[in-house]
Amino acid sequence: MAENGTTHTVGRRKEAVCRVYLKPGSGKWDINGRTLGDYFPRPTLVSAIQQPFQATDTLGQFDVMAHISGGGVSGQAGALRLAVARALVKLDEGQRRRLRELGLLTRDARAVERKKPGRPKARKRFQFSKR
Repeated sequence: MAENGTTHTVGRRKEAVCRVYLKPGSGKWDINGRTLGDYFPRPTLVSAIQQPFQATDTLGQFDVMAHISGGGVSGQAGALRLAVARALVKLDEGQRRRLRELGLLTRDARAVERKKPGRPKARKRFQFSKR
């Protein structure tokens, strides 16, 4: 934790990387210079991102500044959620158990499977012709 009370953590999901700076405040979100609702227009993603705060009853108590790069919308939301959860644990170690039970501290390692030679996609095969 820095001298001004700011906590820095990193979260990753698929190809997305998110750096979060969490400090006590009024619940202001700054994601790449935009607000939470502006950057993530889907309400399902917004509720998923706010899950760590709701689990620890700290919604609106911290200002979040995030830099997200890479991946798509869903991957970026997952990376932000993981980074926020890690930051909350850094601030208060007592929250670890609750966040762990909800699976918010686990890095989702699933990624796109690579394309294989002789196939149109990773597992799909070209159409079989008997004659």
